[in-house]
Amino acid sequence: MTLSVWRAAIVFALLLTFALPVAADVAVPQLTGRVVDRTGTLSSGDIAALSQKLSDFETRKGSQIVVLIVPTTDPETIDQFSIRVAEAWKIGRKKVDDGAILVVAKNDHHMRIEVGYGLEGALTDVTSRRIIDEVMTPKFREGDLAGGISAGIDRMMRVVDGEPLPVPSRSVNFGNLDDIGPLVPVALFASLVVGGFLRSLLGRLLGSVATGSVVGILALLILGSAGLALLAGIIGFVLAFIADLFPTSTGPSRGGSWSSGSSSGGWSGGSSSSGGFSGGGGSFGGGGASGSW
Repeated sequence: MTLSVWRAAIVFALLLTFALPVAADVAVPQLTGRVVDRTGTLSSGDIAALSQKLSDFETRKGSQIVVLIVPTTDPETIDQFSIRVAEAWKIGRKKVDDGAILVVAKNDHHMRIEVGYGLEGALTDVTSRRIIDEVMTPKFREGDLAGGISAGIDRMMRVVDGEPLPVPSRSVNFGNLDDIGPLVPVALFASLVVGGFLRSLLGRLLGSVATGSVVGILALLILGSAGLALLAGIIGFVLAFIADLFPTSTGPSRGGSWSSGSSSGGWSGGSSSSGGFSGGGGSFGGGGASGSW
């Protein structure tokens, strides 16, 4: 073989060596909800039903479980990809680490249950593998991915239900401000109209405290969140306390001070927050199991 041929072979080998890493790892999708389907496998109804089920479970138990469906994890194994997802999404409560992720790679015919540290005593590797083999795989082989995922999630929730975990906090992520929308008219009405009556009956301070309590209770009933109820109560108190310091153009009469033209701005809707679901800061160590169909 001539020298020029050797040189060409070496150059080709070098080019091939540099070209191989071009097959980069699949990017971790953005966490946009409790169910993230990058394949269009699930219908909007399937996603809504699963998301509601998982939301109700988190409210009751505190633990977070999410579903991710991707076309492929190639060139990584599903185990490698899933732990990257877990590290990025941080599903589960911080320091409780009670999160779990069901990952399905549709084109690869692989699936995995990734389990946070705090659930490894319940969702053991053996239990996770049984859920995959006995519950999900039969349905997947029949082409019923939606049914398999739903059944797998049901079994995971039943297993986690048997694990003693800290009681869920009533507080919420204040970044989800879309929940405040239904409260806006109620809070303004209670703060200004009801507040005027209570202040005339009990005096400025006690009437304002009573108004804040009424607004807080209404917020708790509407939103089911102690955190937002406390915030609503504080704002209700402040609005009731200072309302008559800003008389309307009709004059300083008692009636004019409660004009509907008031604009506190404190409960403005149209929040720029996405209102999206987010992980609670949980940690993962590679526990769980993988399977295929």
